[in-house]
Amino acid sequence: MEGQEDIQLPHLVLGHKLFLLTQPDVQDIEKVRLRDEVFASVKADDMAPLYETLVADSVLEMDQAVLDSMRAKINQELKNLDDKIADAEENLGESEVREAHLSKSLFYIRISDKDKALEQLKVTESKTVAVGQKMDLVFYTLQLGFFYMDFDLISKSIDKAKNLFEEGGDWERKNRLKVYEGLYCMSTRNFKKAANLFLDSISTFTTYELFPYDIFIFYTVLTSIISLDRVSLKQKVVDAPEILTVIGKVPHLSEFLNSLYGCQYKLFFSAFAGLTEQIKLDRYLHPHFRYYMREIRTVVYSQFLESYKSVTMEAMATAFGVTVNFIDLELSHFIAAGKLHCKIDKVAGVLETNRPDAKNALYQATIKQGDFLLNRIQKLSRVIDL
Repeated sequence: MEGQEDIQLPHLVLGHKLFLLTQPDVQDIEKVRLRDEVFASVKADDMAPLYETLVADSVLEMDQAVLDSMRAKINQELKNLDDKIADAEENLGESEVREAHLSKSLFYIRISDKDKALEQLKVTESKTVAVGQKMDLVFYTLQLGFFYMDFDLISKSIDKAKNLFEEGGDWERKNRLKVYEGLYCMSTRNFKKAANLFLDSISTFTTYELFPYDIFIFYTVLTSIISLDRVSLKQKVVDAPEILTVIGKVPHLSEFLNSLYGCQYKLFFSAFAGLTEQIKLDRYLHPHFRYYMREIRTVVYSQFLESYKSVTMEAMATAFGVTVNFIDLELSHFIAAGKLHCKIDKVAGVLETNRPDAKNALYQATIKQGDFLLNRIQKLSRVIDL
């Protein structure tokens, strides 16, 4: 959007601070600072609707004088905006009328009045002809969706944007939409699709309104590691020049990626421990923290076991820098869940792998589906005979 290049949207920065205030892992002294910053942001942008919600949720304390001041400013600004719309409709052209309505939409977004913002964006869209400008309105809606974490709104807006692109649209906006969709997929646990969308956008990234480039690389690496095979990971992530130039800015991320690919499992666990807090305190990844922890361990254990027909548990524990009991407990959970294809010989202290035969599995699946189809045909033939 205009004037937002290279700068993260203040609303999304505020959304992250509000998220941190709800986290027990954030220290109380840090929460005091965050609460002051949230109040300053709310006051600066006259976010009366959000202020009332935060007071009701006991995040902020009520200051009636501040609330009355915000409401007075809002009423005055709305009067000015309505006057501009009326003047544009009477004396100016369609383009000026659209701009006046857009200004009112952006004002409602600024003061965090979600319902009125969405309503005014629809009015603005009715005054809009160009596909590119309609796309910009969808991006504003998406930004609202990510602030409120309204995934239904985000999903519908992404579908709407794709339909608009069928009418036309430039590559710059198409590439930006990939990042928005990738963030939506990651936030809804579709890590594989998120990784593909992020990787497609690495060299064309311009969506600084969502997050800085180093955070984008952080998301790209995390989603890719649990989604890509080793060959693809090497080509698209480990050796990607765009990633190599930035990965060092995120603590532990380079060691996390390279130790996994280089089979340095002790270093990998150390780097992973360093990253866990950042994953846990990310508002998009936090709901999937436990799931991601399981998935990444499945990847690393599978990679280690792939090299062996059998291996002692002591050797595996040494490779990972943990105790035999820890490995025993860990692997037993993953084996029981069907995540790892091996069995534990507790007496001999040995792990024996039993990797599934892909062709045999496909054959069994075909036989099973064939039997199901024949049963359906027989039932159908009985109905027809009757």
